Amino acid sequence: MAKYIVKRVVMAIVAFIIVSAITFFVMNLIPGGPFTSEKAMSKEVIATLNKRYGLDKPVGVQYFNYMKNFLHGDWGISLKTQRAIWPDLRSRFGVSAKLGVSALILALILGIIFGSIQALTRNKWPDRVLVVLTTLGTAIPSFVLATLLMLLFCMQLQLIPVWDVNHPNFILPVISLAVYPMAYITRLTKTSMLDALNQDYITTARAKGVPKLKVIFVHALRNALIPVITYVGPEFAYIITGSMVIESIFTIPGLGTMFVQSINNRDYPYIMAVTIFLALLMIIANLITDILYKIIDPRITFE
Repeated sequence: MAKYIVKRVVMAIVAFIIVSAITFFVMNLIPGGPFTSEKAMSKEVIATLNKRYGLDKPVGVQYFNYMKNFLHGDWGISLKTQRAIWPDLRSRFGVSAKLGVSALILALILGIIFGSIQALTRNKWPDRVLVVLTTLGTAIPSFVLATLLMLLFCMQLQLIPVWDVNHPNFILPVISLAVYPMAYITRLTKTSMLDALNQDYITTARAKGVPKLKVIFVHALRNALIPVITYVGPEFAYIITGSMVIESIFTIPGLGTMFVQSINNRDYPYIMAVTIFLALLMIIANLITDILYKIIDPRITFE
């Protein structure tokens, strides 16, 4: 177990270095810079600013200096706002995390329930109804669903107020983000449950007289959740990073909105900070998933 975890941690560190390096070097290949949009600045002023922030040095040196500062806990200073990046990133992540975690929990609960229902009522009307609903859930883009929900419940029916910073209402954003992963988890659960119910150990448990509910929810569901766990780990990070469009529609000041603004401003430290933060989320989520894999099924090895 310890050897397995150590190898996974080493792989996570390597992945983090690769992601940070690719992001930094590709970002510097894009024409222009953070000060080129300032029309009032002369070339001499821009050159002075580039020297002040170390942008006049070779890209390799810039990357080395950035990573050295990052390892010391320095996330950098925004070239546009001249403020420390970490406090703003932390506050915005709190908003995105609340939105993403709520959507993922909703998707996970409903997806497992609906998938189990489909597996237990295969080719019956509950299964057919849920097949239609999950197909719609995977076919409709989240930003289209978000727009439709806002038009219907906020504009037409006026049942739910529009998202406001002072009085935040996460109902519609959470639903918009949760529908697709819920539909996907439902399909995964159904497929895994059907496969588990046909295994020999389930037949043996039934032959021994084990109660039906115990067979389903203790023996079958536990093994059926392995593919779901595989999906949920990276999905946690993805649902936060992928919420930028939803945040824009509902004007939510989260991490996604921050990322879009930093790209438009060519704010290199901001772009790097957000990218590294999101990469860390994804890597940690995958690492936790791999460890949970090992806990659920000890037969799983590194290879």
